[in-house]
Amino acid sequence: MKYYVIAGEASGDLHGANLLKALQKEDQAAEFRVWGGDKMKAAGGELIKHYKDLAFMGFVEVAKNIRTILGNISFCKKDILSFQPDVLILIDYPGFNLRIAKWAKGKNIRVFYYISPQLWAWHESRVKQIRANVERMYVIIPFEKAFYKKHDIEVDFVGHPLKDVIKQYEGSPLETNNGNKKIIALLPGSRKQELNRVLPRMLEAVKAFPNYHFVIAKAPTMDLASYQNLIKAAQVENIEIINDRTYDILNNAHAALVTSGTATLETALFKIPQVVCYNGHPISFQIAKRLVDVPFISLVNLIAEEEIVKELIQDDLSKENLIEALTKILEGPARTQMIDRYEILHEKLGKSGASTLAAQLMYTRLT
Repeated sequence: MKYYVIAGEASGDLHGANLLKALQKEDQAAEFRVWGGDKMKAAGGELIKHYKDLAFMGFVEVAKNIRTILGNISFCKKDILSFQPDVLILIDYPGFNLRIAKWAKGKNIRVFYYISPQLWAWHESRVKQIRANVERMYVIIPFEKAFYKKHDIEVDFVGHPLKDVIKQYEGSPLETNNGNKKIIALLPGSRKQELNRVLPRMLEAVKAFPNYHFVIAKAPTMDLASYQNLIKAAQVENIEIINDRTYDILNNAHAALVTSGTATLETALFKIPQVVCYNGHPISFQIAKRLVDVPFISLVNLIAEEEIVKELIQDDLSKENLIEALTKILEGPARTQMIDRYEILHEKLGKSGASTLAAQLMYTRLT
């Protein structure tokens, strides 16, 4: 069968790649045309658009790039019609994918959605679009099944694919210039907007910890100069940049400063104490603040339904607050407690095998 798969960011590329591999085991004649990244391409997908050309975050950023976004939507529709897939599989990325889902429904193209948009956090009204345009949802966060049931939509909870990714991870030696100092990982995100707003705040705190070695997990889609310029401006020395080896960095880290997003959950599954950082465009943040209805910003706390990790958001993301929060998790009871409470996540995320189960359910439904 022919599968058209759309993911719009790094995490979607990762989970999409594993879904492709699992689908190939179910359907040996599977043919994939994808929007994603290098991982989906390596898994056998014909890559049409890379997520680095699709990553616009926040209301202001989207408004600035609306012409490009609309152009991508138009191109995507034409490409889907040309490919004539048996099914369209959408992975998160709601601003784009929900539009494509509505269009595809009108063209009688079957639509599956793997990894639900966070409709439970904001724009809950968009559930109507899911009901009208998506044949089946495959969700990865446990409370999402109850959320959709409240809206009379039956979904399949398949477990979280990150559990499998990290379980199967085989660590590689990480050679650094740390001089036997313990490593603190900096994960400033994979988008330029995140990097420019969050990394300078992280770097402000570095000088307070001369006995630790800081390692920045560079996103492969970002140019090295973007990091180097920010480090130069901050005038810090005990810091290093390593490209595209986030898991190796986390596997060797003592603690981490992490931009909110999937990386917070990855860090928790590696059982690394962390401080969650977020600083968005002021206008975008104020708009989101009025629309979002969740008690936390990090996936770790949302899934656990309690504060496991400290969140520093907007003005709270200051040098003083970062130093205080990081100091607490380097040694002592706060560090031990955080690591112990990470077990709550493992329990709530369900069993392993999310990609395999999702692929089996999809293929069975298609046949």
